[in-house]
Amino acid sequence: MTYTPQVNDYVVWKDIEGWVYFTCDEYITIEVGTKPKHDGLSQHKKDHILVCCFTHDHHQLEYKGKRASKYDDTIDPTL
Repeated sequence: MTYTPQVNDYVVWKDIEGWVYFTCDEYITIEVGTKPKHDGLSQHKKDHILVCCFTHDHHQLEYKGKRASKYDDTIDPTL
């Protein structure tokens, strides 16, 4: 069975680990970090550091769990 990455999954790929932040037919992005924004102008409070993982590499992903929402950083391996 092939794993299909979903937003809010926690995955490991090579030496990278993080939350799946975005998916499309060609690639996913893995969030490897965030930092607070200091401009005060944006409605978004953080900058996200993302790595692209293209579809032909998805077989190398290791699923670790899922989080309940994008506001939660707790990995739940039972979801």
